[in-house]
Amino acid sequence: MAERTPWSLSGALRGMFAKKTIDADTWDDLEDALIQADFGPQITEDIVADLRAKVARYHTTDPADLQRMLREGLEERLSRLDSTLNLSARPAVVLVVGVNGVGKTTTIGKFAKFLRVYDRSVLIGAADTFRAAAVEQLATWAERAGAEIVKPQAQGQDPASVAFQTVERAIATGTEIVIIDTAGRLQTKGGLMDELTKIRRVIEKQAPISEVLLVLDATTGQNGLAQAEAFIEHAGVTGLVLTKLDGSAKGGFVLAVQEKTGIPIKLVGQGEGINDLTGFTPHVFAQKLVG
Repeated sequence: MAERTPWSLSGALRGMFAKKTIDADTWDDLEDALIQADFGPQITEDIVADLRAKVARYHTTDPADLQRMLREGLEERLSRLDSTLNLSARPAVVLVVGVNGVGKTTTIGKFAKFLRVYDRSVLIGAADTFRAAAVEQLATWAERAGAEIVKPQAQGQDPASVAFQTVERAIATGTEIVIIDTAGRLQTKGGLMDELTKIRRVIEKQAPISEVLLVLDATTGQNGLAQAEAFIEHAGVTGLVLTKLDGSAKGGFVLAVQEKTGIPIKLVGQGEGINDLTGFTPHVFAQKLVG
């Protein structure tokens, strides 16, 4: 039996745009495809209404025009927030936050590799001291990425003291970028947010924090966003990192999460390999999504 090709938005749209003319079915199919790709009902409704108005205004019945308008419309909406990473300070300190299980540790390894490709020196601080396995996993990724790491001197060491030692070492050695891992779960949400506040406070005694990146798993969609809301509310998040964005089946979540949170997507991970994390480019993303 032939293996089924997984559903993707670009695949669904390809068939739609290959038709001879825009008709009633086109609009129904477009709406269904956008909902299935996780844009959410409100954004889907907005996009379809906007496209209907443009099609009427330009008196077109050509699906190729509709495709171009959709691509341009998505690019324009995705570009409303600035996706540039703010890493000009020295050292540039990046705090990485997120619930356990979203791929935070592997994301840090990939981010370190991404920065090393641009010849930046990187120091990682393993401040998720509650999970010994997380520290060891992070050390493995750091080695693969060609980055240095500061580990806790004992399991359960105060995470803020690990963060402090990491920044201290970066300043002493002239390291350009510091990435600090943080816990994704403690006994209470309040405890977790207090911990992050403390980490921020001790870091900021030595250097400003350039970015607070929240890692989200794109495959969990709106549920993952709900789980991460405490971080958005309390952690001073400046950018989002979307992992597991394989194909375009969940591509709509990219726009939905940006519009819902008002926080720009800065990095996207589209596979398992160490080179699979890249900067987010709205133009390229809209192109891939729509074709």
